Amino acid sequence: MGGIMKTVLPVVMLILVVVDQTQVITKTEAQSSTNCAATLGNLNVCAPFLIPGGATPGSECCTALSTVDRDCLCNTLRIASRIPVQCNLPPLTCSAN
Repeated sequence: MGGIMKTVLPVVMLILVVVDQTQVITKTEAQSSTNCAATLGNLNVCAPFLIPGGATPGSECCTALSTVDRDCLCNTLRIASRIPVQCNLPPLTCSAN
């Protein structure tokens, strides 16, 4: 259970960061940002599959992922990769494993 919470918490934090990054923008962009945050929220069903050695994502996770706009997902990952530096931690580096 503790491992799942360690996985779910970063996903929730990531969603909060995306919502926090919303600035004063046009109505169309505001709707797009709201849609981005909502579709990212749907990815919580994928949390069990983020644990190393976890099961293969099920259809519910795959469906949720398919609804997320590519720009939304890429921007979220860019923002998430900046968080450690903003917290005075070493930059995030990941191996290809």
